[in-house]
This record gives sequence, C-alpha cells and structure tokens, in this order.
Amino acid sequence: MATTKLWHISGRIKDLIEYVENPEKTVPKEQEDFFNVFAYAQRADKTKDEYVTAINCLKNTALQQMILTKKQYGKDDGYIAWHGYQSFKPREVSAAECHDIGVALARELWGNRFQVIVATHLDKEHLHNHFLLNSVSFRDGGKYDYSKTERHRMMWLSDRLCAEHGLSVIAHPAKAPSRPVWLDEKAGKPTRYNIYRADVQTAINGSRNPDYMERYLRRMGYITDFTGAHWKIRLPQYEHFTRLDTLNPEWTKENIPRTMGCETSFGNHRAEVFFSPFLPAEYRGYYTPHKPTSHIYRLYLYYCYQLGIFPEHEHYRPTSPYLKEDLRKIDEISAQAIYMAAYSIETLADLYADRASIEKELEMLTQRRTKLENKIRRASPGVKETLRYEKSGVTTQITSLRKRLKCNIQIEARSVKLQQNLDLAYDNELRAKEQQMNKTRRKEYER
Repeated sequence: MATTKLWHISGRIKDLIEYVENPEKTVPKEQEDFFNVFAYAQRADKTKDEYVTAINCLKNTALQQMILTKKQYGKDDGYIAWHGYQSFKPREVSAAECHDIGVALARELWGNRFQVIVATHLDKEHLHNHFLLNSVSFRDGGKYDYSKTERHRMMWLSDRLCAEHGLSVIAHPAKAPSRPVWLDEKAGKPTRYNIYRADVQTAINGSRNPDYMERYLRRMGYITDFTGAHWKIRLPQYEHFTRLDTLNPEWTKENIPRTMGCETSFGNHRAEVFFSPFLPAEYRGYYTPHKPTSHIYRLYLYYCYQLGIFPEHEHYRPTSPYLKEDLRKIDEISAQAIYMAAYSIETLADLYADRASIEKELEMLTQRRTKLENKIRRASPGVKETLRYEKSGVTTQITSLRKRLKCNIQIEARSVKLQQNLDLAYDNELRAKEQQMNKTRRKEYER
C-alpha cells in the first residue's frame, strides 16, 4: 500500500543562478524550500547513494542542468519545481523494492519530458520515496500541469505498481486532513473529528436503540442523517456530512446496534449541555445572542470563561460541540486576550487604532533599514560591522512588530467566529428548551 502527494515550489530563476554560482550566498526566503529539497532528498543520514536516482539528468549536477533547461526556454518565474512523495506501509517493502517502485513511477509519469531526482529515505519505519521534478520540460519547454486528472493518474499508477509487486492497495481512498489537523488528531487534541468520535461513542454507549442515539446527537447540536446505508452527522457550521464508518470502520449501520447500551441497564442516557459555572454575574451581559458587539475584549472574556481558560486552576471544560473544537486553540485565544489587556484594547476602534500605529512604525523602521543597507554597501570595512549591528537591531524590532500586527489582525477575524459559535450554542439550547416545554404541554394535555 502506498500513498502519494505532489506540491509546487515557487521562486525566481535569478536566485537559483546566484545560489549555484555562489553557494555561500544566503538563500532567499522564497527559495529555501527548493534548496532544502535538494539537500534533504540526498541527506546521508536518510538514504544511501545507491537509493538516489536521476532521470534525464546527472545526479551530481542535476540542479545546474535544471537551471540550464529553464534558461534555454526562458521559463524563469512561477512554479520552479515540484516536490512529492510515495510512502509505503511500515515493513511492507524492502529498501531496494521501494526505490525500484519509485523510479518506475517517476519514469512512467515524467520520464519522457522532465528531469527528476528520486531518493528513497530509510530513516522512518515507513520507507518512502521523494521526487524532485523540474517544472520545465527539457524536451519542449512546456511547464508541468498538475491537474486533477494527473493527480488521479499518479494514484492509479502507484496502485498498479504496488499490485504488480504483490503489495496491498488502498481500496477506498479518502482525502487526508491537513497536516496540522492530522498532528492534532494524533496527539488526541479536540479536532472536529475527535469531537465527533467522542460524542458518537458516548451516544452509542448510552442508548439502547438507534432512535435514542440519534436523539442524543441532535440534543448535542448535531444534524444527523440515519436514513441511508451509511449513517452521517455534521455540525451546522460545516457544509458536508461525515460518515460514522469514516470516523471508525466498525461504526456501520449493521454493527452499531450490536454494541449499543453498554453503559445503561434500565434506560437511555440524556444528553446534557452545560456552561461555565464560574462566569461572574457582571460578565453575563458581555454577550447578547445574535447581536455582534464592537466591545471585543468583553466578548473574549466571556468566551474564555466558556472555554475554561478563566478562572485559572478550575477544571471546567465545555460540553457543547460548538465550543469544544476551540480547545485546540486555547493558547492562541488566551494570548490574544492578554494582548488586548496589555495594549488597552477594549473595542474594535481601539484595535484599528493599534493597527494603524503598528503599520506606521513598521513603515518608518523599514525605511530606516533600507537606508542602513545602502550605507553598508558604500561603507568602509571598519564601519560596515557597526552598521550591520544597527541593522540587526532594527530587524529585531520589525520582527516583533510584525508579530503584533499578525495578532491584531487575527483578533478581528476571531471575534466574528466567537460570536458565531456562541450564537450556535445559544440556538441549540433555546431549541432544546422549546422542545422540552412542548413535551411538558403535551403530557398535561393528555392528562
């Protein structure tokens, strides 16, 4: 079984040429990935020379040959290369077989038009091939187009080669989550899917039949669809449903009823949603349902109590799925609240004034640094060192201000999201209260 992926590297041919002509030159930031890929793919601690293959170029001069191809056809901007991998299931292939499959895949995909480096890495339990592909064809000067069709072709060829070597193939491929989400899921943090899994498992354990399980999830705020062959759920803020058997292969329509009710002997558990018991009375007016406020600092304080960030040393965590996912970003939200307190930001107007001040100071410092750079070029060797030290101090100030500006912009965007999450949680509780009142009225009427 092998998974594949390919992504582009952007940059300028001018920087590539300067780097090759002067290897000691500092690598421009936008070029770092390109040079890192060359260095990374052939690192001695990750591979062996026998597991590095060059296609349509020489291994030791591949970078220079790729640059010559670009210069020949005048393709010196945009995507300068493509980097990808083919990763195998742990302990399923040997190093030699892994490399042979990677080379075969690269030859079939790109061998008739492009220069490629294939390097097999042996440092992980899962052996994997890295591909570095020139974006410009040496044959006709055309640029590589990684379309949806090409993506499926890459997957199909990889699966075919795996099958030919007697390896397993992914029967039902699914789109993988982004790397940050994947890492958070692996660490057990409350990502959307981990929250889904926890709530569904609780619903299964506490319900004696599918009808009560569905009621439990709806009470939590989920939209459910248990009508088809695959049971599905989603939260209102997301467009697409998630199948339960995607969250857990054992959660099929046939299997779930067999394992239901393991935590209940006499009835079904009811879903309970509760909110912070520590919220000070004066803070209760800091949030008004469906009424966006310009007083963002108060909104942040209210939200921080609902997440359990405030007060400190209390072990409260939200039960509403609308709020639980933000526990992943608890450090970020807390830092933003501290930022507003530190710079006396109460309202959106204060936030915009702070942003204008940062941008003005950034502009002044950037101009100052440019002047220092000009002076350094013209200065004598003895003076250059002093000017470089001064420039370093200015760069440190610019870096600090850019972080402040980023935090400022994020606060504005997040304040909208906080309001939306609170509105969803409020609507869910209002709906639950109305349903309970209607149920009570029906019982009284039946009497």
